Amino acid sequence: MGTFVVTGAAGFVGSHLVDRLLDDGHKVIGIDSFEDYYPRSCKERNLTAARESPLFSLIEENLLELAEDERLVRVLANADCVYHLAAQAGVRASWGKSFRTYSDNNVLATQRLLEAAVAADRRPVVYASSSSVYGDAAELPLREEIACHPISPYGVTKLAAEHLCGLYAANFGLQTVSLRFFTVYGPRQRPDMAFHKFLLAMLLGEPIALYGDGSQTRDFTYVGDIVEALVAAPQGAAGSVMNIGGGTRVTLLDALAMLEQALGLKAKLSLGHTQAGDVRDTWADLGRAHAVLGYAPRTTAAEGLAREAAWIRDVYSERMRSCDPA
Repeated sequence: MGTFVVTGAAGFVGSHLVDRLLDDGHKVIGIDSFEDYYPRSCKERNLTAARESPLFSLIEENLLELAEDERLVRVLANADCVYHLAAQAGVRASWGKSFRTYSDNNVLATQRLLEAAVAADRRPVVYASSSSVYGDAAELPLREEIACHPISPYGVTKLAAEHLCGLYAANFGLQTVSLRFFTVYGPRQRPDMAFHKFLLAMLLGEPIALYGDGSQTRDFTYVGDIVEALVAAPQGAAGSVMNIGGGTRVTLLDALAMLEQALGLKAKLSLGHTQAGDVRDTWADLGRAHAVLGYAPRTTAAEGLAREAAWIRDVYSERMRSCDPA
């Protein structure tokens, strides 16, 4: 079987990918710096199963530090593919003084990883990008060839990293594939993300802060479908970019109704103003991913949200709110 490197291995999507690769019998080298964007205990829980496997090893270090003395090149040297999922997440948190963290962790770290991949005999790289690169596009569904105009600093950094992947593919023959994820959800979702916050608030009987009137739409994508796309991604052409979405648009109010049904509880809403950097609507055109990767999302929003609700109910209680971003 193969050997794979996963950056951001302890995160939401990264840990699911690690588990899938281990289940398939592959050796996995995880890299994660355990940034304090949310509590370490959440990430440690994500790696519970992986740490029990003799095929898994974890390097706890920042990519920039790992790249300083060629150690990153040595880590990548025998990899069949490098999955680059490590990033500083969060649209709303990317404004102001924190932008330095985003530029370092999302742009500079990606450039260092690409340099190391070239030096390690051109190890293939699959990059986890985001639908945030599009901004508020006037035409839906969103196609990869339309011009990208991100409206948040986070989106700017993700697009910059995409461009770097394309540059290293064109100039150094590096096999890079960038996948634009559309609003990923499911078990292990980060505590700063909407559904995680909504579900926890409902369980605790607290009000949900809803930005906007709830009619905004998202192409919600279940984490299991994201993992299927990642596993297939190395088939893509060097320098290619593909949308990975859930296949349908759902309003935020409709999603809340699904959460209410899953928990058997009524949400208490507190309406607020739209936040800077939030887009109105997203909807992925999946034609390219289907043609190249055979990608087709299998999980409906109702099914996926029920699974996340079950996970939240199992994992959390009031005394375990250390995973709450507040």
